[in-house]
Amino acid sequence: MNTPTPLLVFSGSTRADSLNRKLAKATADLATAAGAQVTLLDLSDFDLPIYNGDLEAQGTPADVIRFKQALHAHPAWIISTPEYNGGYPALLKNALDWASRPVAGNDEWANGLKPFAGKVVGLLAASPGGLGGISSLSHLTPMLMKLQCWTTPKQFALAKAHEAFDANGQLASAGARQGVQAVIDQVLWAAPRLAA
Repeated sequence: MNTPTPLLVFSGSTRADSLNRKLAKATADLATAAGAQVTLLDLSDFDLPIYNGDLEAQGTPADVIRFKQALHAHPAWIISTPEYNGGYPALLKNALDWASRPVAGNDEWANGLKPFAGKVVGLLAASPGGLGGISSLSHLTPMLMKLQCWTTPKQFALAKAHEAFDANGQLASAGARQGVQAVIDQVLWAAPRLAA
């Protein structure tokens, strides 16, 4: 019997009615049905101030450590990000920047790459526009690769996302479900192989 892959799913938005939070939830449900052990993380549960070296010098915030722990505990992630001005949002950049910082005086987190190195990451985007926020993924991919993550070749951008969900918050069209499922499948296929 195969051990389920621990999968972390989160959105790069904390807005209550965020399309990317909806997509993250729908993705978590599909991944659970595919046999993954899913943790649906919400960035609003973490107090991550704007990164500032002077603030860091006073001590790494406790929620940064909690976020590092969540990232490190999961060999596979799926991130659903909005697109702001052709890129991914400052909220997501800030969270990842904090997570990549070495923690002075802490042997466990002395290596800033520890939460990232070797993680398998699938990327999604959702937008009301016709391209689904795909430009954000072209910026997020190289950042994750710089942090030594493996990003899946398949990515999915959900266009006209304001019309894409049914009353239960699930993806209404078979095409959208297939697009997300393709990313899930690659993540769950690659994670145990790269961890071996």
